[in-house]
Amino acid sequence: MDDFISAAAMPTAAVSAAIAPPHSGEREGHSEPLSNNGDRSSPSQPRDTADRPHTPAQIMIVVHQADSDPGLIGQLLQQRGYRLDIRCPAIGDRLPAVMDDYAATVVFGGPMSANDDDTLPFIRTELDWLPTVLEAQMPFLGVCLGAQLLARVLGGKVSPHPDGIREIGYFSIAPTAAGRSEFAAPMSVYHWHREGFEVPRDAVCLASGDTFANQAFRYGNSAYGVQFHPEITRPLIHKWTTKAADQLSLPGAKPRDRHFDDHDRHSDAVKLWLDQFLDRWLVSATQPTI
Repeated sequence: MDDFISAAAMPTAAVSAAIAPPHSGEREGHSEPLSNNGDRSSPSQPRDTADRPHTPAQIMIVVHQADSDPGLIGQLLQQRGYRLDIRCPAIGDRLPAVMDDYAATVVFGGPMSANDDDTLPFIRTELDWLPTVLEAQMPFLGVCLGAQLLARVLGGKVSPHPDGIREIGYFSIAPTAAGRSEFAAPMSVYHWHREGFEVPRDAVCLASGDTFANQAFRYGNSAYGVQFHPEITRPLIHKWTTKAADQLSLPGAKPRDRHFDDHDRHSDAVKLWLDQFLDRWLVSATQPTI
């Protein structure tokens, strides 16, 4: 699970509210305005690959609420000249059957669980679609829920902390021996989740944490999952901690002022890491097998 609430535990009306636009009770909070390079069609019209122009330099972005946007990740990709094709299966957007027109794929977080495929059809759709991305051998990045979906597709389990503890706020992660090429040193990164992933059998754990042991993994050369939110910005923290203030009293959550103080302290290092990671990630599919 990612972000604020578990859709699996909600009645149907509440699930609809969780994936509705801001005026209907938004939860996720990827709310910064897109640049003119972002592409979002009307939520009422399902989108398919045939209804849009294609360019070689576009990236598939999958989000889970109508008002979501890719935050700092999207900004850095756009600065590199990529067009973002943003789709939200939760509101009926179709996912491409082939990935030939895309340079990479990023799947972001959301308030639902990766285990909600029995109650939320779009979760089942995404789980069934991810092998198409993996078979294309393109760079893939899963963020929080996106990482958990990837883990499930690869045979890993997704589950809450046994003691009901969450990670909400900035927490430290450290590279594993296999992850030192991706994380040069321990760093503090932003989290908002109550579930974590098991590293799949054929994947490599890249970073670990104290509360949730598995924080990042790589499958093959170019498919990555991270439990944390490198896309976070100060405006997003304001929105998340405002809309879900009730979550800040849960076990493992840090006080609201700590979110901002820690962001001021750690965000420059996270941005530097993300900038360097994206450069490596975007060419990872062309590198020799690790």
